[in-house]
Amino acid sequence: MPKFEEHKKLPYSAEQVFNLVADVEAYPEFLPWCSGLAVKGRTASGGEELLIAEMTISFKIYRESFLSRVNLSRDRRTIAVEYLDGPFKFMNCRWEFSDLQNGCDVFFSAEFEFRSKVLSSLIGTLFTQAVQRIVRAFEERARFVYGKPKLKQ
Repeated sequence: MPKFEEHKKLPYSAEQVFNLVADVEAYPEFLPWCSGLAVKGRTASGGEELLIAEMTISFKIYRESFLSRVNLSRDRRTIAVEYLDGPFKFMNCRWEFSDLQNGCDVFFSAEFEFRSKVLSSLIGTLFTQAVQRIVRAFEERARFVYGKPKLKQ
């Protein structure tokens, strides 16, 4: 099962990047292969928010939708995505955001396995490149939304 982990230092606050990643409804505007996203349910309690989201991914002739549970924890500055239904056998993603002197550290991890052995082997060879492209899309989105940051002296 492919697994990916990456730490990125970004020149934005942890809260800014958390908010950007938490804005799942905006994903079709900038996320590669995301052709649609619908929030099917939303509950909030304290600093926690739970979403049920359906994402549609499209790549050439392949188009598939899947359902996931997205747990947004503002207090802990984490976002956990748990697969519920669709083409995967298994899928989990996790984001963690920590403030630094001149920005924040973003930790992202993803692991998944498709039900289809053919699709798993095809995607498996491109998995790291695909996930890196997705992480870069969030970095570019931060620059678009927040502009070029002014570093503290």
